Amino acid sequence: MNTHRALRKQRKSANNRIGVAVAELAVCLPVLAFLFFATVETCRMLQLKQNVTMTAYEGARIGIVPGVSASIVQSQCTMLLDDRDIRNYQITLNPSDPSTLEIGDNFSVTVSVPFADNSLFGNAAFTNTTVTDTIVMRAE
Repeated sequence: MNTHRALRKQRKSANNRIGVAVAELAVCLPVLAFLFFATVETCRMLQLKQNVTMTAYEGARIGIVPGVSASIVQSQCTMLLDDRDIRNYQITLNPSDPSTLEIGDNFSVTVSVPFADNSLFGNAAFTNTTVTDTIVMRAE
């Protein structure tokens, strides 16, 4: 009789532990999922920032070469952004025609990208965020 009670007590204790584990999972799983998706979105934001900076740099580097046209700078920036599947970007050159640059003049390229259009999970974490970078170089 004592062994029968002991077995019943052990089963009840095991069932209680399973119930506690399920309750803990129900509480922790949404938090862990949120942290996972927020981390992925943050990494995507950092990657997007790096791509925008690199594109602006490459555009400015090409733009300071003597005799280069604005369309060449625009097409280089467009190619880099399209290769990385970045959407709805805006590229601004200052001055708008780099062929007019004199040696020592500043030339800048600004690239702006809305994060909402380039988010992996629908922009839950960074609403209304635009990633922008400007690179300024002197003409050669």
